[in-house]
Amino acid sequence: MTVQIDRAKLRATFARYYEEPIARALIWARIGPSAVTLLGLALAGVTAYLIAIDLLLWGGLMLIVSGGLDSIDGAVARMSGKASSAGALLDSVVDRAAEGVVLFGVLWLAVESDDGTLALLTFVALLGSLLVSYVVARATALGSPRAVGLMTRPERVVALAIGLVTGFLTIAVAVIAVLATLTAVHRLWYGLSTLRAGADEASGE
Repeated sequence: MTVQIDRAKLRATFARYYEEPIARALIWARIGPSAVTLLGLALAGVTAYLIAIDLLLWGGLMLIVSGGLDSIDGAVARMSGKASSAGALLDSVVDRAAEGVVLFGVLWLAVESDDGTLALLTFVALLGSLLVSYVVARATALGSPRAVGLMTRPERVVALAIGLVTGFLTIAVAVIAVLATLTAVHRLWYGLSTLRAGADEASGE
């Protein structure tokens, strides 16, 4: 419970001092939320290229910029009154694509460097990351009340950015691979538990 409260406070502070000021500037410049979303995807491509050619520091800095846009598009949509289901769908799909593109850059680097360990960890990290998103989306659609788990997209972006900037890329990818997989399993277990509990209550009425 404490973790949830702390995360909520951190999220509110981040929105107040980072998302909202930038969103106001973008709204003033007449830049819409979909444009911000697609810009984030384009910058993810640049990030992947920088990683693939072994410019890890610049790749990490670019990841910070592109990852930071993940939340800005939503803030622009809310504050400009342009929030919509179509925009939310586009944002979710582009987020998954951007994450895959960046990890593809890491995989390319691993292959070019003949680093089998990094290649395997990158594959597991990508699979775990996709499952984290898919499990919660499917479980929520079926009636599970909320998402759980530690290694969500913001945490994965931060972990990878730190690994790139510091040069400890393999360690960062290993952390993502392990924690994303555990988060996916946790979400699956939680979803199964809540859905079964709901089914039992319905059958008992």
